[in-house]
Amino acid sequence: MRRSLFVVALAVGMMVAWSVGRVQGEGKVAFSSAEKANYTSVRPGISTAAIWGDQTMGAHGTWTKFDPGSDSGMHTHTNDVWIVVVKGAYLYKDEAGEKRVAAGDFLRVPGGHKHWSGGDKKEGALFYEESSGKFDLIPVK
Repeated sequence: MRRSLFVVALAVGMMVAWSVGRVQGEGKVAFSSAEKANYTSVRPGISTAAIWGDQTMGAHGTWTKFDPGSDSGMHTHTNDVWIVVVKGAYLYKDEAGEKRVAAGDFLRVPGGHKHWSGGDKKEGALFYEESSGKFDLIPVK
């Protein structure tokens, strides 16, 4: 357990460091604590806290929380989304089946790919989310 948390923290730290340097300039040190971040509700059951960039404008990295049992329905995103789960489990479904993306796991969802996502019924999910472009959620009918 302790080792897996270290691996998750290391992976997230490396992604943040790479992303911050790429988006906001080389040579800057950045630190963000998921536990101390200032979260804002973006939809019922889902909240985010910016780490770098602006998810409403372009490339960004955020801490994202799914409340227990949250349900985003079937949808797509315009841009690719990369996720590293830190706590709980991100639930994912597409035409290939279901995945339980647990703490320490990585998931890449290509832009335009139809999928469903939600939070574990007991724990919800806390994850680092990154995208090379603006975040959107386009419901599939």
